[in-house]
Amino acid sequence: MPRLKQAQSIDSVIQGITTIIENRCSLSDEEVSLLLEANNHLHLLKKKKGKTNKQILHELVKIVEMLALFFKSNAGN
Repeated sequence: MPRLKQAQSIDSVIQGITTIIENRCSLSDEEVSLLLEANNHLHLLKKKKGKTNKQILHELVKIVEMLALFFKSNAGN
């Protein structure tokens, strides 16, 4: 994926996570912490240059795992 498109995609996810965090009235501190950690990983991923596609995919898998934990914990609400 070209770097510009990749950066735009990362920005979109960051914006979505930020929106969820800002409207956090029903989120626990643990859930907010998980979202903040995912958000921080995305910011770091966006800043790092020279990563291989394999390294980028590895980072994205970690971020998706964090988001999956968040959505799983909210599935019962």
